[in-house]
Amino acid sequence: MAPPRSFLWSRRIFLTLLTGFVLLPVYVMVSSSLKPLADVTGEFRWLPTELTIRPYIDIWSTVPLGRYFVNSLIVAGAATVCSVVIAVFSAYAVSRHSFRGKRVFTVTVLSTQMFPGILFLLPLFLIYVNIGNATGIALFGSRGGLILTYLTFSLPFSIWMLIGYFDSVPRDLDEAAKVDGCGPLGALFRVVVPAAIPGIVAVAVYAFMTAWGEVLFASVMTNDTTRTLAVGLQGYSTLNDVYWNQIMAASLVVSVPVVAGFLLLQRYLVAGLTAGAVK
Repeated sequence: MAPPRSFLWSRRIFLTLLTGFVLLPVYVMVSSSLKPLADVTGEFRWLPTELTIRPYIDIWSTVPLGRYFVNSLIVAGAATVCSVVIAVFSAYAVSRHSFRGKRVFTVTVLSTQMFPGILFLLPLFLIYVNIGNATGIALFGSRGGLILTYLTFSLPFSIWMLIGYFDSVPRDLDEAAKVDGCGPLGALFRVVVPAAIPGIVAVAVYAFMTAWGEVLFASVMTNDTTRTLAVGLQGYSTLNDVYWNQIMAASLVVSVPVVAGFLLLQRYLVAGLTAGAVK
């Protein structure tokens, strides 16, 4: 029996209001980024009295946004690639092979998600400083150290998610590949990985978003040269002024890569999250 028409209209109205509520902050960001600073700091108006693209021009000179953008791309890109590669091999080993300590490994990987990330701030700081003093390898204040930091956050979830996804790929495909002459690596890259593309894409998006928007560790582990976008946005706030229109414009620019990537990979992301949740 079909639901009554009044229920359908009520649901549509509710979803419309909910969508408007969710998009309201985005509208305020876009509107504020197109206003002069005096209009942003003055009386709030829903519609700009004067439109200007000056904030989008000034954001590149107020702070070295281009350098921060490159740093974020390098750090997030490297963390994503490393996380995906390590997670694929680890998850495949757990999914397809039996070895001593397998259950302990999987439980340990999952249990790391129980602890808040801030607990690792001081230990990682001390580890990086001691490694630098002992070996001369500068992890603290470098992009390499930040990449390793983000790997500690993205890897456990990535491994756990891919284990569930690889378990959903029939083992008969592996056996068929071995009959055709493929070794373990051949079966992985020629059969399992192509079948697990949605899950791998979901893991890659998660790892990239984790590194792209992180603030706490980036503010401690970087310096003026290696600073990332999320931390660099603080440069628009000084002791004397807060450039709200530039903050809104820069925030929109920062969100473009993540939003564009999500829209392009949306089909794979949804399929990967759905399939990876069912073992």
